[in-house]
Amino acid sequence: MEQPRQYIIQLSGLPGSGKSTIAHHLARSIDGVVINHDLLKSFFLDTTTTATTTTSLDQAAKLAYTLDWILAEDLLKQGRSVIIDSVCNYTTLIEKGVELAEKFGCEYRFVECRVQDVEVLDQRLRGRVAMRSQRTGIDAPPVDAEGVGEGSVDHREVLRRKLENPVRPGSGAIVVDSSGSTEECVEEILRRIVL
Repeated sequence: MEQPRQYIIQLSGLPGSGKSTIAHHLARSIDGVVINHDLLKSFFLDTTTTATTTTSLDQAAKLAYTLDWILAEDLLKQGRSVIIDSVCNYTTLIEKGVELAEKFGCEYRFVECRVQDVEVLDQRLRGRVAMRSQRTGIDAPPVDAEGVGEGSVDHREVLRRKLENPVRPGSGAIVVDSSGSTEECVEEILRRIVL
């Protein structure tokens, strides 16, 4: 009996682009496990902050990225497919994903979830129950973000720049319009990951 393909899929996209929803639907389709970066980052914020110590959002993100890869490697060793659900703002994350895929002989796929309309992103962010590490709107960064409430950052401009200049591999990226139906997005991704 032929073994099913094993994948490591890195989802990326702006906050509110539908990564987590797509990841969970995709996981069922490929019998994969989702590693939710925001969940881990929120865990570190909640459990490492005390009355005398604080963990910055950046520190929590670094801890969460480290744990993302530890979990991914362990799951790949177990023969599972892995979906990493994060904004993926750094080329080092792509390099790590490719490295793990090569190490375990599995298929690497990078999927960018795109929503062009910032107002749609804002509506989604405001409509969800946010974790501590997540935005509650385009202009509402996580409560632990540096400079919150200082009015010094134009969050719409920051997100617009990220939308115009996404971090993605030089080739092979699967870009999907995630402003519509989740099911259609997942079908499109499934069609394209088997190429």
